[in-house]
Amino acid sequence: MPDGPDTPTFRLIATLDAVSAADWDACAGPDNPFVGHAFLKAMEETGCVGGRTGWKPQHLVATAPDGRTVGVVPLYLKSHSYGEYVFDHGWANAYERAGGAYYPKLQAAVPFTPVTGPRIMLRPGAPEDTFALMTAALETVAAQMGVSSLHVTFPTEGEWDALGRAGWLRRTGQQYHWDNAGYATFDDFLGALNSRKRKSIRRERRDVADAGISFAALSGGDLAPEHWDAFHRFYMDTAGRKWGTPYLNRAFFRRLGEVMADRVVLILGRRGGEWVCGALNLLGTDTLYGRNWGAVVDVPFLHFEACYYQAMDVAIARGLARVEAGAQGEHKIQRGYLPVTTYSAHWVRDPGFRAAIDDYLERERRAVARQIEDLAEYAPFRQGVPTEDQE
Repeated sequence: MPDGPDTPTFRLIATLDAVSAADWDACAGPDNPFVGHAFLKAMEETGCVGGRTGWKPQHLVATAPDGRTVGVVPLYLKSHSYGEYVFDHGWANAYERAGGAYYPKLQAAVPFTPVTGPRIMLRPGAPEDTFALMTAALETVAAQMGVSSLHVTFPTEGEWDALGRAGWLRRTGQQYHWDNAGYATFDDFLGALNSRKRKSIRRERRDVADAGISFAALSGGDLAPEHWDAFHRFYMDTAGRKWGTPYLNRAFFRRLGEVMADRVVLILGRRGGEWVCGALNLLGTDTLYGRNWGAVVDVPFLHFEACYYQAMDVAIARGLARVEAGAQGEHKIQRGYLPVTTYSAHWVRDPGFRAAIDDYLERERRAVARQIEDLAEYAPFRQGVPTEDQE
């Protein structure tokens, strides 16, 4: 570990019970709900991580000589590559074919959550070199554990740049986000689209309504156990078909409602007096983050309505700057969700393996940049992408 008279001391903790919520959140900040103590601890308490899940908490905590917690990293020892959304299965297969052991590895991430946010999190006022010291501490931990690699997934662009300067390999990906250009209503948004796309979205929303489905956006005290029971049923049906083994359990959703109800926007669809679909969103300071969804009915365009249009309605009503609707899906472009770059950084112990990955990532970054540029040309707006100043 880094050492010196004014250097923080570093420790790994196997549970968030070992650090107070106030200390952790002083570093994590209020903007992103997924890196907060409550969200990460809920996963530990309900068994979504830990045990035999392949996600073993090994969080890094930095303590200044005066006893203040000045930095934290949500860190996990992984025995597989599932639930990460930055796919390195090809790396694992190649390394193991060459006779190496890719697992275990370390992952600085929010489990099962492809949302950009801080990963090496510093308390405001921490000494200027704290980020560099924590980066060095992560490398020391990885070397001492003898893991093949350490991966920081979905960090901020600033963290990605800093890790690159420290010699880490840098990777890019893409997602689709919707920006609120100061719209007062959903119709204002539609007015910014070309005629064909505007008519298409209106038709999709009308078809869902004509199927007899109405929606409620529930948050805070409006959330009740019946709502979580319904949503868990939808999640299990959809996640079970998509992944085989759903990552989250009923206890997690119940705990989320207990400790983070004011950060939750649960969009539920009802038909004939019965809940039939739902989409889970979390509130950031200026962003609505769409996470999980499910349905027990088959209605055309229901996914678009529950996950995209209803989320946009919420963002407009609350004056939020954007909606992040999760990973994948070029179909989102025609509905106003445009491609943006996501980031990850990678420390690889084996020099030869590192060189091979570095060469691959250089070519992949160029391809991702070209793809984002090409996809942006399919934006549905009448005259480029509107900004709030244009409204």
